[in-house]
Amino acid sequence: MRDRINLINHTEVDYKKKISEYILRRKHELIKQKIDLESNQISESMGTRLQQWRENIIEIYAHSIANDKETTYKILNEWGEEAVDTLVNYSLPIDIALKEVRDYRNLIGRIIRDDASQRELTIAQFYEIISDFDSVVDRAVHWLSISYSKKFYTRINLAEAAALELSIPVIKITDKIGILPLIGDIDTQRAQELMEKALTKSNEFSLEHIIIDLSGVPVVDTMVADRIIRVVESLTLLGVKATLTGIRPEIAQTMIHLGINISHIEVATSLQKALQSLLKIKL
Repeated sequence: MRDRINLINHTEVDYKKKISEYILRRKHELIKQKIDLESNQISESMGTRLQQWRENIIEIYAHSIANDKETTYKILNEWGEEAVDTLVNYSLPIDIALKEVRDYRNLIGRIIRDDASQRELTIAQFYEIISDFDSVVDRAVHWLSISYSKKFYTRINLAEAAALELSIPVIKITDKIGILPLIGDIDTQRAQELMEKALTKSNEFSLEHIIIDLSGVPVVDTMVADRIIRVVESLTLLGVKATLTGIRPEIAQTMIHLGINISHIEVATSLQKALQSLLKIKL
């Protein structure tokens, strides 16, 4: 009895290895079938970019039939990271990748079904193979989605940080004078960046005076005014004198209406006027 069980197990292992090798031999044929199914839905250039990606997923699927699931899951994890790099680098959407993963499941699933029928496998044997295969595909979808989301949001955060960095530049115009031109709306995050940038750059550049130009800020509310005043006061503690410029009439009216007192802060009507005044002093 034990010999019979060992023989059955050996036969199943042998079959899995053979079907795995058979799928690998048909790798390029499967890719061609997939391309034919697309009916020009994917451009030729995009198809070229996906070539290696397609070969990789077919190889993983094929080897998964003969390998244990834990080994395959580990490979899928690594593949998910690499696959997402390909997608992101070539600006390919995630839905195309997920469709590729599912389409190759269908194509390879048919091969497994037809081969199982020819070899007259039992329903239990066929179910075990196809069930394990489906779990591998589900894991591929999972890792691809997770990895893509991580990479996508990482890039967004980096882009936002870079945009924020560029949106609050401190420009050094003389050894002791700098300009901080503000453009666009100022939200809580940008206000915090304003504080950090003004202090760190003033210290880094050894500035004695910094001009904060508000001409490009469309709205000054209580929060914005409060943050700007805090920046000015913090700069004072560092020995850096600040001048506000570009306060338009409507913004001035809003600040008065809000009861914001800036009488202790130096104000100039324009950036040009502030520069003229400071440069005369310095010269």
